[in-house]
Amino acid sequence: MTPPKGLLDHEAQAPAGNRAPAVEIVIPVRDEERDLDRSIRRLLDHLRTGFPFTARVTIADNGSADRTWAIAAALEQEFAGVRAVRLDEPGRGRALRAVWAASDAAVLAYMDVDLSTDLNALLPLVAPLLSGHSDLAIGTRLARGARVIRGPRREVISRCYNVLLHATLGARFSDAQCGFKAIRADQARRLLPLTQDTAWFFDTELLVLAQRAGLRIHEVPVDWVDDSDSRVDILATALADLRGIARMAWGLARGTIQVPQLRSASPAGARDATAPGTPAQVPASELPRQILRFAAVGVTCTLAYLLIYVGLRGVMNAQLANAVSLLVTAVGNTALNRRFTFGIRGRGHSARHQARGLIAFGTGLLLTSAALAALHAISARPPRAAELLVLLIANLAATAVRFVLYRRWVFDRNAPPAAGQAATARAGSRPAANPLLQPEGPDA
Repeated sequence: MTPPKGLLDHEAQAPAGNRAPAVEIVIPVRDEERDLDRSIRRLLDHLRTGFPFTARVTIADNGSADRTWAIAAALEQEFAGVRAVRLDEPGRGRALRAVWAASDAAVLAYMDVDLSTDLNALLPLVAPLLSGHSDLAIGTRLARGARVIRGPRREVISRCYNVLLHATLGARFSDAQCGFKAIRADQARRLLPLTQDTAWFFDTELLVLAQRAGLRIHEVPVDWVDDSDSRVDILATALADLRGIARMAWGLARGTIQVPQLRSASPAGARDATAPGTPAQVPASELPRQILRFAAVGVTCTLAYLLIYVGLRGVMNAQLANAVSLLVTAVGNTALNRRFTFGIRGRGHSARHQARGLIAFGTGLLLTSAALAALHAISARPPRAAELLVLLIANLAATAVRFVLYRRWVFDRNAPPAAGQAATARAGSRPAANPLLQPEGPDA
């Protein structure tokens, strides 16, 4: 019997009838006529010789203006294991969401067309998902055991980005940007409707949502070689990622982004005694650790602030770029300190905390604006490095003031509980869960 179109047949495990593949591997492409044919043939060869599961390779052309679509269509005609999908609008996230949402495979994966990641990592990536051990898997270039060849600029940017994710969104995964990921289809169907980004931030967003949903994320150290001909606009991508981080931090802090608990995030029997929206009681012996956590959040947000400032400075004056950069990082800083420095869980009082946090950040705006004004009074056209140095010093001074305001006013422990919270505490139970957000089936 001839296998159905779209399945890569293996001698030992030929699918019967219209059986769906175990894995669908999506290759998002846009104007990739140089690499597409060679990379797909290399991937197919690896699947035939070193991959024990049935698989489909889907080329997702999103807005190509060169011969990419013609090459993709030709590959689909030549190989039974290849499918080509065309989207008129660009965006890696848009392409992945469209193909994954319509897939009948058990596991959904994607990789970059340049195949920078060694394909020997593909089986370790998807095997834990097929076995049911994990829900989502990522290749990581930043964990022990990974072997990476790339320039220092990309290395620094990648590490700073992941540090920023850890600080602002509480990420516990090591590498959000590696173009080598997979997810179980049943979990993807639950998370994809929650994603909003259509470009490069999409997979970071999906990872953060998966972590908050309690899903198990498996990491595979990979061998990775930088593509010297990469056409990714690093500055534009970095600014888009920062906007994505700010959007998610703001949405999670306000409660407008609600993530269902698909699996328990804690071991069975573990309980969180902290009431929602209530600061954890911090004994005097914990104050040094609290200060360290506050400092870590401050350093991370300062780096984000400087990156945003540099990006905006080319299109607006120094004072406006400073104000916008402070506003964006203020939201993330307050949310991070609320959760990690002062131990406040849940959404109770989150709007009040954010409002007071913005007022506290006003001290930073006053100090940095005054510092910039003084610098420009001394020199009409100071070097950009001088601006950054002055802003850094002013931010450090504002940080000390902000810590005192956070402890004594923003996150005041003597505030009355939020409406409904006191009743919940008296009843000794959590609020009733929304049945529409409950997981389905025994795996949840």
